[in-house]
Amino acid sequence: MTRTPELAGHGFGLCRRPPMVSTMQTGIYFLSEPACAGQPDRSSGGSGSGRRGIGSVLSGMRTLNRNRQLLWFTLLAGLVLAGNAIGQGALGYITWTLLSSEAEWLVLNFIIEFFTLFLLVFLLAGIVHSISSKKDGPALFFEGLCGAKKYTKTIVAWSGILALTGMLIFSIYFYSPDWLPPDHPFLQILGTLFGTILNPLMEFPFNPTLTPYTFFDPSRVGGIPLAFWVYPSGIMQALIFSEVNLLLFILTPFVVPFIVLEKKTLREAVAGSFNLMKKTWDEVVACAVFLGVIVFCAFLTYQLVQAASGIVSPFNTVTFPPPVTWITLALIYNLALITIAFVVATVAGIAMLDLYTSAKSRQVAVESTEPAGVVI
Repeated sequence: MTRTPELAGHGFGLCRRPPMVSTMQTGIYFLSEPACAGQPDRSSGGSGSGRRGIGSVLSGMRTLNRNRQLLWFTLLAGLVLAGNAIGQGALGYITWTLLSSEAEWLVLNFIIEFFTLFLLVFLLAGIVHSISSKKDGPALFFEGLCGAKKYTKTIVAWSGILALTGMLIFSIYFYSPDWLPPDHPFLQILGTLFGTILNPLMEFPFNPTLTPYTFFDPSRVGGIPLAFWVYPSGIMQALIFSEVNLLLFILTPFVVPFIVLEKKTLREAVAGSFNLMKKTWDEVVACAVFLGVIVFCAFLTYQLVQAASGIVSPFNTVTFPPPVTWITLALIYNLALITIAFVVATVAGIAMLDLYTSAKSRQVAVESTEPAGVVI
């Protein structure tokens, strides 16, 4: 029986082997109304943690609604990931045409991921700076980006660490079939994780023309044009790296606020993020799950599009391509779904800042209530 990683790796061309703001005395900036800050406590545990996590998402939605300029993050992040997909497609074309080694493939992939992550982290720093520095009126996103320039060196270093970590996770997953048994739980879990997202993408409406994947077989005589490498190979690989990057951002949500708001070094920011994460992990999980449910519910609407069109099984309709009307509607639907996903990503960045300011506010409140030490 063929193992899932092999199907994902070779079937999608992912493996190159064939087949407002107030300033405290501490210098930390806090939002004037952090969502569900609650009473000062010494930990984030308790029944209020989930409520604070969901409240941060709702607060992020309100902030985005009042500061429409932050939607520039949505647009620019979408363009960054579109560039990532194009880069992955070009990389697939180069590796098959020039027959480069796997080491060269990994290096080129790391370069693509590094620039992608650098741009995303820089955009996130722009959101943090624009919201934390606004006084009267809406947050100005491009002013936030200008303010984030002073942290470029730290952002570059952090992007490099994220890219290296992401490549390590990617390599473990796609090369683990070589040394793990096929029934190993690690393969089963990751196979289910990636397969759940990738398999429907070969169906209508995500594959509007229902083109069989065999059309993209690069072993055909004469090969295939570069444009066809972007879909499905480039988009599929960009999506898998996006899942890995998302995991890394969830595990280190407060690094950018520590860098921008407290002007910490990278080592201090990472250590501070992990320490704060230990106190607020349940809030972060509640926030991430709530956002994930929103995206997943939006994603499931593709079944309604399939039912309305009558195009449920691509294997039964592949010889009869859908009419132009349904192809056009599918493209519009895909654009709307992508827009929803990136708007949610923007809300996630704002919610992350809200969780940070809420946790810091509680921490300062606790420290201010502790009795001062007695000097004898």
